[in-house]
Amino acid sequence: MKIKNNWVGKHGPLLIAEVGGNHEGNFSYAKKLVNLAIKSGVDIVKLQLYSGSSLVSPVESKKRFNHFKKFELNKNQHIFLAEMCRSNGLKYLASVWDLDMLKWIDKYLDYYKIGSGDLTAYPIIKEFALRGKPIILSTGLSNISEIKKTIKFIQKQNSIYKNKKNLAILQCTSTYPTNDNEINLNCLETIRNQTRMTVGYSDHSLGSLALRAAYIKGADVMEFHFTDTRKYKKFRDHKISLTSNETINLINDIKRLRKFMGDNYKKPTKNEKISGHVKSFRRAIYFNKDLNKGHIIKFEDLICLRPNHGVDARDYSKLVGKKIKKKIRAFEKITLQNA
Repeated sequence: MKIKNNWVGKHGPLLIAEVGGNHEGNFSYAKKLVNLAIKSGVDIVKLQLYSGSSLVSPVESKKRFNHFKKFELNKNQHIFLAEMCRSNGLKYLASVWDLDMLKWIDKYLDYYKIGSGDLTAYPIIKEFALRGKPIILSTGLSNISEIKKTIKFIQKQNSIYKNKKNLAILQCTSTYPTNDNEINLNCLETIRNQTRMTVGYSDHSLGSLALRAAYIKGADVMEFHFTDTRKYKKFRDHKISLTSNETINLINDIKRLRKFMGDNYKKPTKNEKISGHVKSFRRAIYFNKDLNKGHIIKFEDLICLRPNHGVDARDYSKLVGKKIKKKIRAFEKITLQNA
């Protein structure tokens, strides 16, 4: 049975706009951000499902616990946002950090996203793998050995993940914002070669240049944070987020870059042929002086000039030593037959 390639987006790579926690617990603001993301032209709008009590120890990390409690949305609100995406022809995605929530959100998910912090959370990963939907795995904080062990664990739970059409591994650096010298897009090639899985990029950098570079490096999945504006925002994720206009510009650049890529075949293009440049830009062999009938052609008699009319410059050696059959004027087109 032919397996669907789950990593193809409308514009080439699968583009995921991560609203995440940028709503800061405000449902009206969440609806606004999701609506903007839908209109921006991405393939997937992503949020995060969690409760503070199921994610962070209130004793060991009280400040983080209070942060997540503040940013919670409830079941009905998440379902509303999921249906909002799907009714507009987009896929809804969520990093589900509470498996109890997976029971009611699962029917809205076409993919499972495992965030960098959960790359080693095998009990959580096992539940996703057993359910068998395509998995997107971010790799911030990890080394290649840990990544390969987690992939092996996933594949042990469910053999469908041995096919790269079902498992995408995202290069990611879990700092906000990520310094330019720690984005490390060359890891895309390392991950691809070491895992034989689909590769992508999850962005936490400033601006969108890294995303453009990731596409050029072959990222099939690209995830980036999304907001309406970065002005006057205190929550860190807004700072690393793209706005709707910036997302549209990114998509337009990806579509243009996709054209730049072309195919794997090196040959004269259609317009190179139509332009006549194959002849006009290339050189032929001409005589640099008038030569009379009977003259024995020497290398010193030749000059290499545009256009490529007559004897191609690659055939210069076929002229040397020949006897001229008729008088030929300097810089006239010559052929092997009349030379």
